[in-house]
Amino acid sequence: MKVNAQSVNFNADGELISFLENRMNKLELFYDKVISSEVFLKVQKTSVKENKMVEIKVNVPRDKFVVKKQCKSFEEAIDSACSSLERKLIKRKEKQRLYIS
Repeated sequence: MKVNAQSVNFNADGELISFLENRMNKLELFYDKVISSEVFLKVQKTSVKENKMVEIKVNVPRDKFVVKKQCKSFEEAIDSACSSLERKLIKRKEKQRLYIS
């Protein structure tokens, strides 16, 4: 799967990008027809500790899933967003099975 990552208001290091790509590649285990994904890593300028925001857009045939999560660290936000995407992709796959059979 092609992962396009963009960081807003900061420069992402290689370790964070590799963590992101590894976690995103695991999504193909749940739904193998994922075309591409866009990930936006943002740092909000607030006094709140949970100022790291992750927005993930996943393109599948005839549909698009968008998940936004805000946490204390990017790793936690990526993990949470990918877990939500896993549930959505599993649900999508089950719906397709119902239509085929």
